[in-house]
Amino acid sequence: MTTIESKMDLDGATYKTLLESTRAIPWKIDWDTMQFAYIGPQIEELLGWDQSSWATVQDWAERIHPEDRDWAVNFCVAQSKAGIDHEADYRALNKNGDFVWIRDVVHVVRKDNGDVDSLVGFMFDISERKRTEEQLAALRRELEELSFKDGLTGVANRRRFDVVMETEWSNACRNKQPLSVLMLDIDCFKQYNDHYGHLEGDQCLKRVAKLLTVAAKRPRDFVARFGGEEFILILPDTNQSEAYKIASHCRELIASEHIPHKGSDVGKYLTVSIGLNTATPECSDEVIPFIETIDKRMYQAKQRGRNTIVSD
Repeated sequence: MTTIESKMDLDGATYKTLLESTRAIPWKIDWDTMQFAYIGPQIEELLGWDQSSWATVQDWAERIHPEDRDWAVNFCVAQSKAGIDHEADYRALNKNGDFVWIRDVVHVVRKDNGDVDSLVGFMFDISERKRTEEQLAALRRELEELSFKDGLTGVANRRRFDVVMETEWSNACRNKQPLSVLMLDIDCFKQYNDHYGHLEGDQCLKRVAKLLTVAAKRPRDFVARFGGEEFILILPDTNQSEAYKIASHCRELIASEHIPHKGSDVGKYLTVSIGLNTATPECSDEVIPFIETIDKRMYQAKQRGRNTIVSD
C-alpha cells in the first residue's frame, strides 16, 4: 500500500471515528435504491433499534409517530426531489414504544447531470428542547389566561370583556341577531366595606361573581368584572324579554343567598341594581354608545331606589 493510500485510509477511519463519537447521528441514503448506505451506531443508544435494522427508507418511515409520519415523509421526499436541503422535526419511535423528538437535517447530493445521487444528514435528539418549548408555551397560555382574568373573583376582567364584546357585536351585526348586555352594581357597597371590612368585601365580590356565572349558564353567555363592585354580562342571540328574565334571575340568586348588609338603605341583605340594553346592531353602529346606555340605565336603577332593573 502506498503512502498516499495509507493516508487516505487513515483519513477515512479518522473521519468515521469523529462522526461516530458525536451525539448527532450521521446517515446516508442511496436515492436510486432508497436504502441506507450508512447510519451511525449512536442510533441504537437513542432509539434502541439495531444499527443493522435500518435497511431502507421504509424502516425510517415506519419508525415515525403516526401523527407525524405522512407530513414528514411527504415533506422530505418532495424537498429531496427538488434538490433542496431541508430540516424536519418529528417524533421517532423508540424500540420500547416511547417517542423521541428528532430534528433531521438533510443535504441533497447531486450527480454531475443534476440528478439526485444520495441524501446525507444528521439526526439530533431535541427532546429536551421540545419539553422546554412546551413548558414555555404552557406558561405563555397561563400568563395570557391570567391577563384576561380578574385576580380576585376569577371571572373575566375588563380587558377580556372588551375583546369578547367586540367579537359578539360583530357576530350580531353579521348574523342580524339580538345582543343583550346587563350591567350590575352592588348596592351600597362602600357602606358594606365600611361596616364589614375590605376582606369581607372581597369575599362578597367572589360570592356575587359565582352566582352570576350560575345565572349566565348558556355556552356563549359571558360574565366579567367591569370594575370595583360592577359586573357585566354579555348575552348573545338574546332578545330583551329573555335578557330581562336572566337579569331577574341574577337578582333572585343574590337575594336567596341572604348576604347580610347592615349598611344598606334598601334592606338587611345584599342587593344589586341592573341596567339592561338590547340591540340588533347594524354594521355601521358603534359599541361604545350601546355600553354607555347600559351604564346610564344602571344608575337610573339606583336612582329609583336600588334593587331594581331598568331596561328602557
